[in-house]
Amino acid sequence: MRRLIFAVLMATVPAVALSAEDIQTNPPASATEAEGLEAWSRIYEVTSHSRCSNCHTGPSDRPMWSGPSYGAEPRRHGMNIRAGESRIGAETLPCSTCHGAQNGEVPHSPPDNASGWMLAPVEAHWFGQSSRTICEQLRDPARNGGRTLNEVAQHLGHDLILRWAWAPGPGREPAPYSLQEHVDDLLIWGVAGAPCPQQ
Repeated sequence: MRRLIFAVLMATVPAVALSAEDIQTNPPASATEAEGLEAWSRIYEVTSHSRCSNCHTGPSDRPMWSGPSYGAEPRRHGMNIRAGESRIGAETLPCSTCHGAQNGEVPHSPPDNASGWMLAPVEAHWFGQSSRTICEQLRDPARNGGRTLNEVAQHLGHDLILRWAWAPGPGREPAPYSLQEHVDDLLIWGVAGAPCPQQ
């Protein structure tokens, strides 16, 4: 019954669609290690931001609520949500039960703007991780989905669920920079040899 009431309420909320955006993934001809590390520092700002890290919880099957819009202390997603081994909640309550096809205009209404809402793979553990840890994970094909760094940038350019981080709907702080700037930083970092910070 609660699910039906929620669905009826959400059906009355105007939708905010994610705008289409052409993402360029042409790497620069060259980049120094210093330029790569500078690009990495911005990449880390994005990967460690709540819009990204809240669903990159590693071995945990629980998404997080953290960041300015959720108060001072990070906490597990409300309603005891668990994504299970499927990472989509198929074992209990699928993410798509509340996360629809578009953001609502009501602040903090369940967001999406993408199909296939799910937690990131276990190997992509970013929540609470250091810059070096995420750097090493992201440049390792065994932990980044078997992708080259150019393919990681292309993945960002066409996967709608990732674009949501920059268009999260009312009441949520978007990831820093823009999606294109983030892709550009990934390309610079890759051309520079994907250097990781020492600390």
